Amino acid sequence: MVDPAQREAILARALAYPYATPERSYLYREGTAAELPEDLDLSGRTPLLSYGANAAPEALALKLASSPGVPLPVVRSQLEDFDVVYSAHVSPYGAVPATLLESLGTVAPVFVTYPTEEQRALLAASELNYDLVQIGGMPAFRSKHGPLSIDGSPVALAAVRSRNRTLPELDEPAVLEHVRSHLAPELALERFVHDCVERGGIKPLPELHQISAPAGG
Repeated sequence: MVDPAQREAILARALAYPYATPERSYLYREGTAAELPEDLDLSGRTPLLSYGANAAPEALALKLASSPGVPLPVVRSQLEDFDVVYSAHVSPYGAVPATLLESLGTVAPVFVTYPTEEQRALLAASELNYDLVQIGGMPAFRSKHGPLSIDGSPVALAAVRSRNRTLPELDEPAVLEHVRSHLAPELALERFVHDCVERGGIKPLPELHQISAPAGG
């Protein structure tokens, strides 16, 4: 049985998605973001377009835990004519995660990581709800389930500050609340997220609708 502290930790991890990323290129090593060396050696590494949690030191620390001490170059970049939107699934750790969607004129802030073969395999093992596809001439993980739709529209991540965004946006707590109210209105959010984790996530999610505000004061 999961104790209250564990439940709080599970909820906190879900609500914090997509986690904090530096505003600059950096060298990831064991949960920290160091300055990227000017004489960086990328031999034996292949580029991988990254967005959402795969560019965040906090998430990388979990995904690459079995390969400690091996650095990972993370280079800040941008992706034209795409936006970062919510995927139509709940992840095994209880968050509604991100995917990429074509959006003419939008410029999304992304990163390019340069994993070793071992790091690349570890990242791929954490992305079972994603296909590895070519986007902008570079491999990237893209959701198998497509974008989450609310009232007929994909919804962008408010935490990702894309330029010239045309889509509506929500933060993670709001989109999780939409999912909960649609699928399990009888549950508190903490219980809903914990149940999602116990189930290994939910896939795919149906189209959602806006939550009506309660009447009266």
